[in-house]
Amino acid sequence: MRYACLAILAILISLLSGAPGFAQKTAKNILVIFSSANQTSDLGQIEHAMQAHYAGQVNVYVSYIYGNFEQAWAGASYLDSLAETLRRGYSKVKLDLIIVASPDALDFATRYRDKIFPGLPVVFYGLSKDELAEIHLLPGMVGRTESADIQSTVDLALRLHPDTRTIAVIDTTTKLWWALAHAEILRHQDQVKEIDLVGTPSAEMLRSIDSLPPHTVVLFQMAPEGGVERPVDANDVLAEATKRFPTYSAFHTLCLDRGCVGGVYADWNANMAWAGEAAARILSGKQSETAAPVIEDSGRQVMVDWRQLQRWHISGSALPPGSLVLYRPPPLWAVYRKYILAALAVIVIQAFLIAGLLWQRRRKRRAEAILRESEELFRMLAETTPALIWMCGPDGTTTYLNSRRLEYTGGDTTAGFGDTWMEYVHPDDRARVQLDYTNSLRDHAPYSCEYRLRRSDGVYRWVFNLATPRFDGEGSFAGFIGSVVDITDQKLAQQALRDLSGRLIGAQEDERRRIARELHDDICQRLAVLSVRLEQVNRNGSKDSLHDIREYCVEIAADVQGLSHQLHSSKLDHLGLAAALKGFCGEFSKQYSVHIDFKEEGVPRTLPQDVSITLFRITQEALRNAVKYSQSANFAVALSGTAGEILLEVQDWGVGFDLEAVMRSGGLGLLSMQERAHLVRGSLSVESQPGAGTRVLAIVPLTTNRFPETGTEDNPVATAAG
Repeated sequence: MRYACLAILAILISLLSGAPGFAQKTAKNILVIFSSANQTSDLGQIEHAMQAHYAGQVNVYVSYIYGNFEQAWAGASYLDSLAETLRRGYSKVKLDLIIVASPDALDFATRYRDKIFPGLPVVFYGLSKDELAEIHLLPGMVGRTESADIQSTVDLALRLHPDTRTIAVIDTTTKLWWALAHAEILRHQDQVKEIDLVGTPSAEMLRSIDSLPPHTVVLFQMAPEGGVERPVDANDVLAEATKRFPTYSAFHTLCLDRGCVGGVYADWNANMAWAGEAAARILSGKQSETAAPVIEDSGRQVMVDWRQLQRWHISGSALPPGSLVLYRPPPLWAVYRKYILAALAVIVIQAFLIAGLLWQRRRKRRAEAILRESEELFRMLAETTPALIWMCGPDGTTTYLNSRRLEYTGGDTTAGFGDTWMEYVHPDDRARVQLDYTNSLRDHAPYSCEYRLRRSDGVYRWVFNLATPRFDGEGSFAGFIGSVVDITDQKLAQQALRDLSGRLIGAQEDERRRIARELHDDICQRLAVLSVRLEQVNRNGSKDSLHDIREYCVEIAADVQGLSHQLHSSKLDHLGLAAALKGFCGEFSKQYSVHIDFKEEGVPRTLPQDVSITLFRITQEALRNAVKYSQSANFAVALSGTAGEILLEVQDWGVGFDLEAVMRSGGLGLLSMQERAHLVRGSLSVESQPGAGTRVLAIVPLTTNRFPETGTEDNPVATAAG
């Protein structure tokens, strides 16, 4: 028996050791830091290269610095805040590697890596040797430089424009690239002179471009400023320059397909592929400690825009050998081949069509007979269906009503024809129905509408009218065919369901209020008495254990009181909604160690009880969801009131989520907030995207927002029932 057990155990161990779950390695986690969202397109190529060299599972997280942060936010406070946000956001994720893709991102990583991710390897790309010289690399940082070839770009411009007398350098206040361009132009100072347009984009810079002399070539080096909005930006300056002068740039992202002629560029795709391969080596543990931390890229190629060559009358023979000409239109045969073949096919088809004309004539006569039979069949179906069927011409006048429709509105056989059908619509609905009907006739679009229709006994009943456009054999609009269904009973059922939901929620709130009263008035008072008695014993006996018991009792009383406030805030009844929300936000902030910016404006002291409770519960649910899922510690709650409505806004700046995916999964939090808003005839909208935070907006009207119990014109169900 012992040997049999050992054999079974050995078989189980061998099976488990070969199972995928045991063989699979732990997934690796990578954080990619971009300067702005414009670089996100690089991520696909990096991941593709990484997957080609690493077989394990990799989870990729992305964060953004949003452009030149030193100009946009002026100071280290923003960087400190961003670093703290990353530290908290990824505190529960074991990161294995960081990839950065710009000078700003690498500078951020060198400043804060050891504070937020100590010793984590860093792979960088997308910056030049000159930019890298200003950054002090830390151990574990490897990368590849991409130097802008300003010298070759200037030589290319002078080669394609031998009559150039002036080179205008357009750059920002950053001195690095301007200095390199200035040094290259000095080599040609006997041939051309230099005009510098350096600074922030402005209307004055646009005027300076317009005043440049003839035979000028523009060297454009002005990158857009992330996070900064200006009346005139870098794109406007580039558009003005390319409109008036041949423009070149040593940076392909600033030039190609943006009106520039071109330049000499490194292989950007190769740099991103290298970054993916380097990341795979580090994740696999194959990165050598003696490997060079910085690798210089190699290989340059002339890239020009064919459209700009044509515009500035540049011959292709003037280009250096091996130049890559982009955006060249295909040959005429490739463009018009399908049209030529189609024309030949039409000629062949016409021969067959001529032969089939006589046959088509006979077929048409047979189709007319079938059409007459179909019309008779339609009339038979229309007379036997329980729905109210109608038809109208292209001008909207009624041309056909089935017998059930005539019986519904009365015995007059002419009632409802022409324009008279509108007389049977309820006066309060007539303008709306007429407007929708007119718009559908104008647009030849399907038409649907709910309204009250007068029955033969004089009672207005709710009906649903659905119509679809008709077209004749030539494709011309021939009017509508529609059906009308009595939906009064359905509306009564919906009203009953809404009333039931409201009563259920009201009963729930009453029960919460009762429990809160019991906890506060009974349990808390008795605990307080117990605390006092224990204090007396402590004074007389001086026993440490009794002192601890007293402290514990105090904590119980505080917890029970907090539970009471969660079930139903007493401030909501005595001080109003604004005060209750302000107090709740303060308690919530202390409980979860977060910051909530609460603002209130124009909110009446007295509001309907159901409105106050609804907005209070929506705030509770929204803040709980934000703390649980947003990964943020900063929230905002804004409550404002007008003469006719109350607006509540709860916002966070966290990771956000896919709203459609959450709604499809049936998230109870969002559904409960929407249901509460609907019960007071309000609306609730949620705006969220991954990485863009979440905003919850509730709007509740202060006018009469529910149907009265007795039938009036404000109650569609009661009115329809007569």
